[in-house]
Amino acid sequence: MPFFLIPLLINLIIGIALQALGYLLMPKSKSEKTDEVTDMDSPTAEGGRPIPVVFGEMEVTGVNIVWFGDKATTTRKIKA
Repeated sequence: MPFFLIPLLINLIIGIALQALGYLLMPKSKSEKTDEVTDMDSPTAEGGRPIPVVFGEMEVTGVNIVWFGDKATTTRKIKA
């Protein structure tokens, strides 16, 4: 009877070891969230609010957002 449990225990130990190895080899986060990303933690959605149209650089506060995807910021440099 105990001979049936030995393969089960071996598979269980191998599985736990592989999960621990995968956790240790997992890539670490390079940086924390920036201020721009954490600023949008609690968006609001109200009807009738105007939608700002921005040309150039400008700080827009009180944004009316219904949904947005992955929170990230990108910086692009262009030659003009």
